[in-house]
Amino acid sequence: MSINVVTNYRPLSRCVIIISLLTLVFSQWSLAGDRPAAHLQEYQITIDATKLVPMSWWQVPGITPSIWNSDPESLDAPKTSERRDLSLRPGKYKFISFTFDFPFTIGMNGTIDYSRALDQCVQGRGTQTLVVLCKRTYPHGGQPDPYYDQKSNNG
Repeated sequence: MSINVVTNYRPLSRCVIIISLLTLVFSQWSLAGDRPAAHLQEYQITIDATKLVPMSWWQVPGITPSIWNSDPESLDAPKTSERRDLSLRPGKYKFISFTFDFPFTIGMNGTIDYSRALDQCVQGRGTQTLVVLCKRTYPHGGQPDPYYDQKSNNG
């Protein structure tokens, strides 16, 4: 009787194994074709500092070469005389030049945001192009901007 039970379950176990393998294969195909999670999606962001005169250099730390550690004759950092496209994920970044720096963010939808206190010197909020208009922003007068006191979604 026990031999009969084992032989009856063999085809069933093969079916379970085949179904499991097919499920695994199809789930891998499905995942491979999906877009990355929103926080991993990279967006083409253009930095335009061409309005800054005279020509200088700028950086976005961790993304472009540093402006502080190099000889100006052989500096690899982006120049203010050219627009530069960067691939950025959603998160916080900083634009740095020799005379002016400020934080900006890339939202989950790939658009730029920054403090409203910078509106006199920066354009591009809600777009994918950050335009820097001023070499310096001081003295600006005014109240501290609540933008800088924002807490991340994680805490």
